Amino acid sequence: MRKERVVVLTGPLQGKSFDINTKLSIGRNPDNDLQLEDLQISRQHAVIEQKDGATMLRDLGSGNGSFVGERRILEYKLSSGDLLHLGTQELRFESEALSGDEAQEAAQKAVDEGSGGVRFDDSTGSDIEGAKASNVFETFFQAPVGAANDSKILSETQQRLRAVYKANEIITSERDLNKLFERVMEEIFQLIPAHNGVILLHDPESGELVTEYVRSGSENAEVTISSSIVNRAYEHGEAIITFDAADDSRFEAGASIISQNISSAMCAPLACQDERLGVIYVDTRGTTNAFVDSDLELLVALSGPSGVAIKNAQYVRQLEKAYEDTLIVLANAIEMRDHYTVGHTWRVTNFTLEVARELGWSEEKLKEVRMGGVLHDVGKIAVDDAILRKPDRLTDEEFDKIKVHPEKGAQLMENVKFLEPLIPYCLYHHERYDGKGYPYGLKGEEIPIEGRALAVGDTFDAITSNRPYRKGLDPEKAIQIIEENKGTQFDPECADALIRCFRSGKIDRILQDYHKSSEKSIACPFCSTFIRLDESTFEGAEVSCEVCHRAVQVLRKNDAWFGELVPEAKRTSAAKMERLTEQDRG
Repeated sequence: MRKERVVVLTGPLQGKSFDINTKLSIGRNPDNDLQLEDLQISRQHAVIEQKDGATMLRDLGSGNGSFVGERRILEYKLSSGDLLHLGTQELRFESEALSGDEAQEAAQKAVDEGSGGVRFDDSTGSDIEGAKASNVFETFFQAPVGAANDSKILSETQQRLRAVYKANEIITSERDLNKLFERVMEEIFQLIPAHNGVILLHDPESGELVTEYVRSGSENAEVTISSSIVNRAYEHGEAIITFDAADDSRFEAGASIISQNISSAMCAPLACQDERLGVIYVDTRGTTNAFVDSDLELLVALSGPSGVAIKNAQYVRQLEKAYEDTLIVLANAIEMRDHYTVGHTWRVTNFTLEVARELGWSEEKLKEVRMGGVLHDVGKIAVDDAILRKPDRLTDEEFDKIKVHPEKGAQLMENVKFLEPLIPYCLYHHERYDGKGYPYGLKGEEIPIEGRALAVGDTFDAITSNRPYRKGLDPEKAIQIIEENKGTQFDPECADALIRCFRSGKIDRILQDYHKSSEKSIACPFCSTFIRLDESTFEGAEVSCEVCHRAVQVLRKNDAWFGELVPEAKRTSAAKMERLTEQDRG
């Protein structure tokens, strides 16, 4: 078996991945599995489907077309690593073999937005009964039904306490939000005989419950859950259990619990203090009276600490986002000072990310690469403006002053603990594999791998980008130079990785002038990278830069096209208005 997903490489969802289980719809409408807020993308743009042992990308008659690489397609069999271009957005299709444990959980669909592999049935039951979650939890310490004597009561109570304590210890130790969802559901399945499980969280913007995690006992099966149960649990803070729904008089004929052959279902609210976060839903299918009251007690006992852990993980994610945004602001300040190399920071970061992916670095390491690339030239803040802004070649003396920037950057970061992992990207990206680099003249593997990887991306951009005193070289010539200097200037492994990325088309769109020759293109007003405009692009449309990922409004004057940066607040407001307009058109 294989695990397949689409990774978003540009735009607001950059870095997020969407698992493919049978089918993944893509478009601008909110009801798509992958919603891309891009005016050049149709409301129902394309779909990726697994059928007959292959995974196919199919265009749904979109206005601007679907592309694999630079080739427009109607239907296409995808291979791992394929780059998909829809509107101004770039995505990568990835496929990898599953381990034994992963294969048993292949139905898991972790989704950041949208309902993923979950379908809500809107038909409702007539009398859903529930109890406040706090009241249910109180019965946890009461004698189990059917307990024969005090010894058995004590034994069973101790077993339940041990199980819940162990589960809570595991849940509360996790800080990564996506991993936390998996841990929570894993512990629930250990203690409760569930067939399907879903975690849904409240989205403050839409006001709706959004599917965050799904686990199913059936591979590639769409999980249909009862909206009546979920809404009741969330809105009233109630824990709900159903018994043998096929014969349960509380539900009308045709209600979702009956129509989906759910024999038993339970739902418990997720909360932290007085804040309602969402719900945990579990069900079984085809097993009469699968859940009993003690199962609901266990679910509530786990949902309480799970809510606290989820809130803490959300705080951690917010802090990480604030940290990344702060570093980007700092990098922007350097870019604004050194306007002759504007866009360099973002292109180098993107080149190095592709090299790191090619080398098989982990997702955690890729996050580090992204931030290390953003700050690799931060030491230039200590270099005089007269040198940074000089339009001619530097003298030897001026170059010596530029050469201090790796050390200056490292000094800026050395006393800030959370920046320490980024120091190698800054300090060693001008070292050479043959020992003739600076600042220390390190050789071979004496140079940390972070510096060796970034050095290749840094040099490739320096060769291909325009400077006031010379025009950038053709990328093929740059690749030839990289090839010729393997083992001398560059680590051979890193150089080969960049060459493979270039040959497979993974970095074409990052190049500064890649789209300049296009009949209709504009330069990004922030980073100077050229943005290709589709023939249908109209004045006033918004596009996204492939390199710095900023939103740009397309304008026209005297038959010339140009771009203007869109303020983030205006962009968010426009996206919301577009969604409301689409709903009105209905």
